[in-house]
Amino acid sequence: MSPESLVDVFREALSVIVLIVAAIILPGLFVGLIVAVFQAATSINEQTLSFLPRLMMTLFALMYLGHWLVQTMMDFFFEMVNLIPQVIG
Repeated sequence: MSPESLVDVFREALSVIVLIVAAIILPGLFVGLIVAVFQAATSINEQTLSFLPRLMMTLFALMYLGHWLVQTMMDFFFEMVNLIPQVIG
């Protein structure tokens, strides 16, 4: 296996990781931003107020995107398994 193909595999692995993490984190980030704006507008300084909505949004994202996330990881895994003969030979 040439160094260029190894770099391509590494690049694809990083893109899959970023895609999966972004799909989980970004909905919670947006809900946290909305709650923070609400807290700033109403002068509520309770730090635990934003935890539950962010947690719920992250769980909903995992629940609704779970099939797609697992399918993406499986596709990447099968692609890596198919590359094994090229790495060995």
